[in-house]
Amino acid sequence: MIYLFYRGLILRMAGAAVVSFLVVMVLAPRMIRMLVRKKIGDRPEFDHADLNQLTRHKANTPTMGGLLIVIAVLVSVLLFANTRNYYVRMALVALVWLGVLGLADDWSKLRQGSSGETRRVGLRMYQKLLFQIAPAVILGIFTYSYGRESMVDGVNPAHSFYLPFTRWAIPLGVGAYTVLTVLTMVGTSNAVNLTDGMDGLAAGCLVIVAVVLLLVSEIVGVRAWARFFNLPLVAGAAEMTILCAAIVGSCLGFLWYNAHPAQVFMGDTGSLPLGGLIGYIAVVTRQEALLLIAGGVFVMEAGSVLLQVGYFKLTKPKGGIEGKRLFRVAPLHHHFHLGGWAESKVVVRFWLLGILFAALALATLKLR
Repeated sequence: MIYLFYRGLILRMAGAAVVSFLVVMVLAPRMIRMLVRKKIGDRPEFDHADLNQLTRHKANTPTMGGLLIVIAVLVSVLLFANTRNYYVRMALVALVWLGVLGLADDWSKLRQGSSGETRRVGLRMYQKLLFQIAPAVILGIFTYSYGRESMVDGVNPAHSFYLPFTRWAIPLGVGAYTVLTVLTMVGTSNAVNLTDGMDGLAAGCLVIVAVVLLLVSEIVGVRAWARFFNLPLVAGAAEMTILCAAIVGSCLGFLWYNAHPAQVFMGDTGSLPLGGLIGYIAVVTRQEALLLIAGGVFVMEAGSVLLQVGYFKLTKPKGGIEGKRLFRVAPLHHHFHLGGWAESKVVVRFWLLGILFAALALATLKLR
């Protein structure tokens, strides 16, 4: 019975990865032509003249290509995942909700650009945060209330927070669980969005993190494996492997067109929902802390922005205009680009760092 379960799961994972890849490959040429025809192109604008000069060749490259990934993931999940699974349904809610938010943000930027505004900011920050926090709160409360099948000796391991390198578990109430869900989903969504600034960078890093989460989802969804790796048993979490496989396949397909020199950009349409989705998978599998390690590149990128802004404000003199900067510019990938690294070199080196972070994350599964 167990053998049949695994054989079926592996086949469904393979099917989800292959179909999502093919969906992107089939739809991408037509969508790129449509975006070019309708002049839905990006025009990178930074508060740094040298960086604007370095990225001038990207002007008018089609954006909103993340819609390809969202469609591919939806098709694959509907075909191969068990849609009666509660976690799958909640994950699809997160994907669609944040996908619509990203689409609205990208479209808002394009409309501002066509109206002649020199600085296109899209939706305001408070608007984006509001529509990111809202689904995270709902999903946090609903996910906490679900999962009685995971009960062990009167305790639900799916209601605790787990730290890498240790067996310690910190029990969480619904309030703390929801706050942790919000921090994980919103933080990951915005971190992926910040990383999406170079050809292939975000898509490649997403593939690496999705592979880690795929393995973790399969482990925590099976009692024997969860016990062997000292991880919490989360009944039904094995279905998250289908979502992870769909992310891997669709991002690989997208890389075909997004690799340097990019024919299309992901935009907020792809980065916001994909970041939120891997954040939700980490919540379901109770591996929020592990995600910080596996997604080390995303942490670096978001951390560089926070440090840059904080240091700038801290060193700004009274009545002055300019503060000091820790980096040439943030996010971090642009700092190295301005330092003389070719864009392709920055991307490949960040991919290598992503693989190292992923290996470290997987090593924590037994170093407990």
